[in-house]
Amino acid sequence: MSTNDKYDFGMIGLGTMGRNLLLNMADHGVAGAGFDKDATKGAQLEKEGTGKKVKGFSEVEPFVASLNSPKAIMMLVPAGKIVDEVIEELLPFLAKGDILIDGGNSHFTDTNRRVDYLESKGFHFFGMGVSGGEEGARKGPSMMPGGDKEAYNVMKPILESIAAKVDGAPCVTYIGPGASGHFVKMVHNGIEYALMQLIAETYEILRNGLKLSDTEIHGVFEKWNEGRLQSFLIEITRDIFTYKAEGTDHLLVNDIKDEARAKGTGKWTSQEAMNLETPIPSVDSAVSMRDLSKYKSLRTTASQLYGHSDALAVDKDAFLAVLEEAYFFSMIITYSQGMHMLSKASTEYKYELKLNEIAKIWRGGCIIRSTFLEQIYNAYSKDTNLEHLLLDGDVKDLVLGALPGARNVIATAVSAGIAVPAYAASLSYFDNFRTKDMPSNLTQAQRDYFGAHTYALIGKEGVFHTQWMPK
Repeated sequence: MSTNDKYDFGMIGLGTMGRNLLLNMADHGVAGAGFDKDATKGAQLEKEGTGKKVKGFSEVEPFVASLNSPKAIMMLVPAGKIVDEVIEELLPFLAKGDILIDGGNSHFTDTNRRVDYLESKGFHFFGMGVSGGEEGARKGPSMMPGGDKEAYNVMKPILESIAAKVDGAPCVTYIGPGASGHFVKMVHNGIEYALMQLIAETYEILRNGLKLSDTEIHGVFEKWNEGRLQSFLIEITRDIFTYKAEGTDHLLVNDIKDEARAKGTGKWTSQEAMNLETPIPSVDSAVSMRDLSKYKSLRTTASQLYGHSDALAVDKDAFLAVLEEAYFFSMIITYSQGMHMLSKASTEYKYELKLNEIAKIWRGGCIIRSTFLEQIYNAYSKDTNLEHLLLDGDVKDLVLGALPGARNVIATAVSAGIAVPAYAASLSYFDNFRTKDMPSNLTQAQRDYFGAHTYALIGKEGVFHTQWMPK
């Protein structure tokens, strides 16, 4: 513990995440100073940290002066120009060798730029993805630091102390050079989008397809969370179906508008996957459905024009069993797409990512933690050069076991007019992934026909063009 009113670590941004991370650090003997222009947030930090060595500041200069050297400061502020503004405000008070950490959801290309800029001025800087929400920040998040390894090694004891632990192992590891930490967090968020969409589609099937009551829906998610689908997102979904609106006898979830918001990280994942030419259609469909949800008035008009979906004519208990298979299958496909994107980015950007270590730190603390991540960790530990998760033998057996359920659920739902875009995207991705000869030869012929874009031929070197019709 530091003495003489000096602090070991500085936090800029004392919102929920920043404040709780500082309190987490204080629990582990790290004296923390926090800065926020809103003085009430500094006061809240001190109130919640009664008995701990934490202090809030609302002016930059005394905040920085209160830190031991070399100074270590984390920014937890909204992504974009605010990060750059905070950096410029800090620089006059920093000395060469001081450490800056961007713990927000910055776009990785912005992090690349900041790495170069701050290194040129003699400062250490790294970008770090932080996942786990309010509870994770306070009790143990999953953290994905990438960039300046020397700076990470200085911070490693603190970060390992506050991280979530699984089997005694901290859920933080050095990810790689440059902006790799923020890139991995971006993909994490894309996977999160897809899993949330799959759960929403499951809810739609349970509510409007099987006509289950809220209590019965709670029971489904409760049962799922006790088996192979155990995960943070299934767990909180279970809990949501017990929470009643204050002063009422009905569930709060039924009062919430069906217009989903987003902060953009899912969209970034889809955009970057397209830049890398690495398909992640389960994520793409989730992003699209959040966007479609915002068109409430259009959807309301269309529902009057076209009618509603039908109830499913199935045996409920039997269908719930295949629905569990369908979710398990689609969950595997979602993680597989995300891991493949990381693999491609690792090669493209020379990140040298250790996919087994990434799966390992996602097992606890983060929003996409699940029992299945143990299987992913094992697959990439057995074969560090595994090109795709679906090529692992153990994963293959799980996929084949759940595949009939996925086909059953998707066909049944689509026939009844129930939208299952993430389920369907997952299955279509798998069916094309396992196809030796896709129909893309026709696409190439069409491109050559209308645009002279040329094509390659089986068993022949070179590129070719055909005049398909006489001029």
